[in-house]
Amino acid sequence: MMLKAAAFLAVLLTSATPASAIDVVATTSSMGMLARTVGGKTVDVTVLAPPDRDAHSLLARPSMMLALRRADLLIAVGADLEVGWLPAALRGASNPRILPGQHGYFEGAAQLVLLESGQLADRARGDIHPAGNPHFYMDPERMAMLAIALADRLALLDPANRSGYAERAKAFGAAVAARVPEWQRTAQGAPGVVLYHRDVNYLAAFLDVPVLGYIEPVPGIPPTASHLRDLVQRLSGTRGVILHSSFQSSEGPEFLARTLGWQRVQRQLEVPLGADGEAYLDHIDAWVRALVSAAR
Repeated sequence: MMLKAAAFLAVLLTSATPASAIDVVATTSSMGMLARTVGGKTVDVTVLAPPDRDAHSLLARPSMMLALRRADLLIAVGADLEVGWLPAALRGASNPRILPGQHGYFEGAAQLVLLESGQLADRARGDIHPAGNPHFYMDPERMAMLAIALADRLALLDPANRSGYAERAKAFGAAVAARVPEWQRTAQGAPGVVLYHRDVNYLAAFLDVPVLGYIEPVPGIPPTASHLRDLVQRLSGTRGVILHSSFQSSEGPEFLARTLGWQRVQRQLEVPLGADGEAYLDHIDAWVRALVSAAR
């Protein structure tokens, strides 16, 4: 494992520093991690959404518009995750190079098969994403596939460094594949998880860990007392763990944990700013351990 990690790191560090880096703007720190991992020293990455904030609910700010105005490439999550603020920020930036349909616009969700796609957009059902669940960055295998697609896009913008992009994307995929058996062994037999939102569904599906319920009655709507009581009634006498991210309220999770006698784990959903591929893999490690904490 250490040799494979060292080889991965060596590939990331061997690219020559370009005379002029590609100016990349990523909407989230996970997308910034992928840009940094695939682009190496040929990219200069700015992240718009702080990793400790809910990317659904930000507001467009002048600093976003300034970063987008000078960008050569915008990397978005997509599937309407940033719909509340990115279109407004793009209008304010007035940069035609990075608009949808241009080579300078790269949407992660458009490159992948998403979970929960095809749902009708109905406000009565909460924050539904008809294109699919946008939290695919919690699935390391999907991120490895996305790295290959991003390498191809970077090569369109910078053909001279095509081989470097391809090598780094391949190295990231190999590093993911090397950890998969360990993640699967760790998660085997996990009794299940209650999530606050549908943001960890990809990781649970990837590891075949049952999702036993959601603290939100519908996506994006805070829990009601009656909904929490229904969860307690349905889950009493069973085992599991309650997971939620750092920006979500602790009140509902604490009530469930106290009433059911389950462990509650709160973690940051996004990788830190400046994270590289190894930091992302360690981030997934920590979430895997959280998923199985009820089995310990």
